[in-house]
Amino acid sequence: MGLMTLLPFVVLIGAMFLMTRSAKKKQQQAVQMRNQMQPGSGVRTIGGMYATVKEVGDDTVHLEVAPGVHAIYAKNAIGAVLEDDEYNRIVHGDGEASDTPVVPDDASTLTAADEDADADRVDLGKKDAAIDLGKKDAAGDETPAATDKTDKRDGDTDAK
Repeated sequence: MGLMTLLPFVVLIGAMFLMTRSAKKKQQQAVQMRNQMQPGSGVRTIGGMYATVKEVGDDTVHLEVAPGVHAIYAKNAIGAVLEDDEYNRIVHGDGEASDTPVVPDDASTLTAADEDADADRVDLGKKDAAIDLGKKDAAGDETPAATDKTDKRDGDTDAK
């Protein structure tokens, strides 16, 4: 066996080693983050629910989901431990800018009440069927389709 036949296997094993190493590193960081939890800190579960830590056990965490509503979660279900500022901004809306637009409850305030706004609108409705399109055939005579719009029945085609 030559060196060239072993090279793909060596590269494959090296890639697997690097992938498992990075996954193991991420897993260790998650465990360290979960061990930093203490009562009073805000967390986000892997399901996306925000809660406050009330008590930390060996494998479980006692969370207050809403005032007076408590739940017990596995430590592995904690997706992120949030800083106090970030938790208060997300949950309580503290520190949000006041210049953000407010969406109204009804659509009546979204429509323009000015008459000028109606003048700028383009009419996209169908036109009257009696419009003379001015179509002429090769001899110069008007085609029946251009003169008589009532010949056509439901299901008929416009093809010639």
